[in-house]
Amino acid sequence: MKRILLKLSGEALAGDKKTGFDEETVRRVALQVKQVAENTQVGIVIGGGNFWRGRSSEHINRSKADQIGMLATVMNCIYVSEIFRSEGMETEILTPFVCGSFTELFSRDRADQYLRQGKIVFFAGGTGHPYFSTDTGVVLRAVEVEADVILLAKAVDGVYDADPATNPQAQKYTEISLDEVIAKNLQVMDMTASILARDNRMPMWVFGLDEKDSIINTVNGRFTGTKVTV
Repeated sequence: MKRILLKLSGEALAGDKKTGFDEETVRRVALQVKQVAENTQVGIVIGGGNFWRGRSSEHINRSKADQIGMLATVMNCIYVSEIFRSEGMETEILTPFVCGSFTELFSRDRADQYLRQGKIVFFAGGTGHPYFSTDTGVVLRAVEVEADVILLAKAVDGVYDADPATNPQAQKYTEISLDEVIAKNLQVMDMTASILARDNRMPMWVFGLDEKDSIINTVNGRFTGTKVTV
C-alpha cells in the first residue's frame, strides 16, 4: 500500500482511563506508525470521544454540540502530533476551518504535498460541518487524497454480526462487502460514511488497536481483523 488513512478512536487513545490521554498508549501507536511510514504515506483521523460525545446531551443545540466535538478532535490531533514529533516524525495538522496558528487550513493539494514529503498528516475537525460524524470525515479525506485503504483501529477486533460485548455468540466476519454492511446495518461506521465509502469504492480494514503491533501487522499482511470490501 502506497498511502493509507488511519482512523483512531479517541477512547482507544485514553487507555483504561476512558477519558483524556494515556501517553503510553499514544507512544505505542507512534512507534508503530513510525515503522509503517518508512514505506507508506500515512494520514490520520482521530475521534473526539475521549472528551466529548455531544449527541447524548439534550440541553445543547446539536450544531453547537457537534462544534465542541470538532474541537475535541483538534485537541487530540495536537497532542498526538506532539508525541509523534517526540519520536522523530514530521507532522502537519490540517483542519477545514481556521484555528489561528494551531493548524493549517485543509486543501487537497496541501495534504497531497505533505504526504508525498513523508510527513504524517493529521486531519482534524471532521468535515467542518455539524450533523456529519468523524466517520464521514475519515472517508471524505481518504477519497480526497486517494488513499488505498482506510485502516479502522477500534476497541473491537473486527466486524461482528452482533455486539460481542453483549452477545457471546456474536460471529466475526473475516471479509464482508460494503453492500452487506449497509443492508445489515452493521455498525462499522455510521450509514452516511458507509454509503460514501461504497459509492467511492474505498475499502476499509477493521482491527483491534490493543493487539500487539496491530498497525504494523495490518499493513504488512498479517491481518486478523475484518476486510470490508467494495
